[in-house]
Amino acid sequence: MAETRCAPAGGAHRRASGYGAETVHGLGSNRGASTARGFLRRNNQLAVDLGTANTVVFRRGEGVVLFEPSVVAIDERTDRIHAVGTDARRMIGRTPAQIRATRPLRHGVIADFEMTEEMLRYFIGKVAGRRSRAHVIVCVPSGITEVEKNAVVEATLGAGARRAHLIDEPLAGAIGAGLPVSEAIGSAIVDVGGGTSEMAVTALGGMVVSQSLRVGGYELDDAIVRFVQEHENLLIGQEQAEALKLDVGSALRPDDASVFGEVAGRDLLTGLLRRTTISARQVHSALERPLRQIVGAVKDLLERTPAELSADIGDRGLTLVGGGALLRRFDELLRNETGLPVTVAESPLTTVARGAGAALEELETFDRLAVPRAKRRRRG
Repeated sequence: MAETRCAPAGGAHRRASGYGAETVHGLGSNRGASTARGFLRRNNQLAVDLGTANTVVFRRGEGVVLFEPSVVAIDERTDRIHAVGTDARRMIGRTPAQIRATRPLRHGVIADFEMTEEMLRYFIGKVAGRRSRAHVIVCVPSGITEVEKNAVVEATLGAGARRAHLIDEPLAGAIGAGLPVSEAIGSAIVDVGGGTSEMAVTALGGMVVSQSLRVGGYELDDAIVRFVQEHENLLIGQEQAEALKLDVGSALRPDDASVFGEVAGRDLLTGLLRRTTISARQVHSALERPLRQIVGAVKDLLERTPAELSADIGDRGLTLVGGGALLRRFDELLRNETGLPVTVAESPLTTVARGAGAALEELETFDRLAVPRAKRRRRG
């Protein structure tokens, strides 16, 4: 179900949105002269795109330094972490009985708090060192609740961060894509990730309207799994479905009927291993329903956009980021359905992390605004 947000009338867009949930307008005015302590801190500042499918870490001064699957493998006999990230993903569906490989986030929010904390501790330690007390900005879906936001902050602090701040994913994506977020110009961003699709119209440093839909890459994979099960009586895994999607999948009906992909799974009638071929047109048919949901959410966002900004978007169009941008002809689908020009951002998988990394330049402002909040929490 889609969650929508709209700024109050009169243009007062989410005042706490200069660069995210804890900032205000006019951030650039407090940069000041750098000190030795400030220089050292810059080397210990991280931006984390904590995604359902992948986690991307950006380190200030270095750029993207980590890109790994958001997967944890745990030994259930000892409750000890067996593997994290790439090593853990290889174990999905292939582990012995006592090892469980799991994704601790669902639809962009924390489903398993302890596993998320351990995963963050591993990634932060891998990038900044085990004893590091990094300052971290974490990207979160725009539609999550305050409770879900607090869970992300607490997990990040529990993972060893000195301070944790949040930034909305669509806003970070717009910054990372190079859109004029701080100007009085409307820009539309569509971020299709693994667990959610985030979209927003930005202007004057904030999100004017936004929408969060709990449909993303995994829903596309699940649709392929269901299609193959219903039409071929073959049970395949999600990784097989993802590979088929990337191999022959398309957001528009393929013109060539001779394109096929191969999958292997368990025959539901005989129980034996079987391979079969699936045409690109069949994969397109499987993807139609979740793609319609994403397109519908984009249209709803555009309908709620103020008229003044609609004119800007009519000229500038939509910018597409996230893993969903890699699906063949998805930009064409959006162009056909909205009548707007659609641009796919460069390196769409890391755009959100790079945008959050740009927000690290304003970390001193985040800190000033976060201190009173932290004190209030301690008094309670």
